[in-house]
Amino acid sequence: MAKTFGARFREFRAAAGFSMGELAKRVNYSKSYISKIENDVKPPSALLARICDRVLDAGGALIEAARETREPPSNKLDRGQMLAGAGAVLGIALAGGSRPILDDRAVAGLRASFEQLRALGMQTSPAVVLESLVTQTHTVHALARGNPEPVRSRLLLLAARMAEYTGWLSQEAGNDHDALSWTRHAAELGRAGGDREIESYAFVREAGLALYRQDPIATIDLARQAQKLGRAGSRTFGLAARREAQGHALAGDRDAFERALDRAAGPLYASTVDTKDYPVLGSTAPDPLALARGWSLADLGLAGESATLLGGELARVPVTNRRTRARFGVRRSLAHALDGEIDESCRTLAAALDDVAHVDSATVRTDLRELARCLSRWRGHHTVREIYPELSRVLHRH
Repeated sequence: MAKTFGARFREFRAAAGFSMGELAKRVNYSKSYISKIENDVKPPSALLARICDRVLDAGGALIEAARETREPPSNKLDRGQMLAGAGAVLGIALAGGSRPILDDRAVAGLRASFEQLRALGMQTSPAVVLESLVTQTHTVHALARGNPEPVRSRLLLLAARMAEYTGWLSQEAGNDHDALSWTRHAAELGRAGGDREIESYAFVREAGLALYRQDPIATIDLARQAQKLGRAGSRTFGLAARREAQGHALAGDRDAFERALDRAAGPLYASTVDTKDYPVLGSTAPDPLALARGWSLADLGLAGESATLLGGELARVPVTNRRTRARFGVRRSLAHALDGEIDESCRTLAAALDDVAHVDSATVRTDLRELARCLSRWRGHHTVREIYPELSRVLHRH
């Protein structure tokens, strides 16, 4: 019979020479909580498993053991069904009517309209943007079918970029099924438009979905596929290596994390401004590589370093990009809490909650729930008592 997580946890703790109380102090959890985990009274969270794996030098064994205790995801998605569904929806746009012939200025106007929606998506809930974005994507795709070259290809590439962003906002709305469907359809549109860049980037997006499912193996595999396709430009290659690094951090492998991040740096910092017929792919943050490092250091158990780095990088993110500020602001507060800096965690959380409430992000709520669980152990602390009602309100208003 396979050993329980608690039994394996106890073995690694004993081998490292830690008492239960000593380990509790090192990882900033209470001794009673550690006891419940060790005696299999409570299941381990993925975050606790990663932290203890590093402190006890378990080489990923505790991360894997914690993953085995969780039920496998039941929402496996059928690629054929999703693509058929997306194609059917896209196919009804402009049905039955004549399709106008467009010139370059009209195409530029459609792109500008999308850019406005994307800017709005940085600041508010996906619910505000998604319906208009889906309608606009349907329209641009249908217009492409009725226009000659070269306008046809330009419209297909724009529709591909819009479909990819629709997939991202669907994930932000908490609908992973639609997110994957739109992402894969974006790859088809990009290929039809004669550019394989989005086809490669689709694997980066799928890796992002796996990252939020706490699945490091799928994250790494999908990110590597994006790098191996041979069609990715320097920016997409760099973003794929960056995502691979995050997967290695989730698995607790510091060396592989650093190697992947080094591989990402050259292409990302060397990539030029996007001049293609679709807007730039991926994060628009000033330094996505530094933000990813700050994010991942917490997964690797280096919470203090994570909080410091994220604090510096957040100061560079424009106030108009509320979605990025919310995401990494909550991550920074979580890092402070994991480092035992409860007052600083509450202070930085107070500064982030307004952005969190406005953007209404399912992915941000993933970290916010983890932060709420962490702070709940300090409910008697005065700063936690002050912030917790607002934290609960924002977390449960969805």
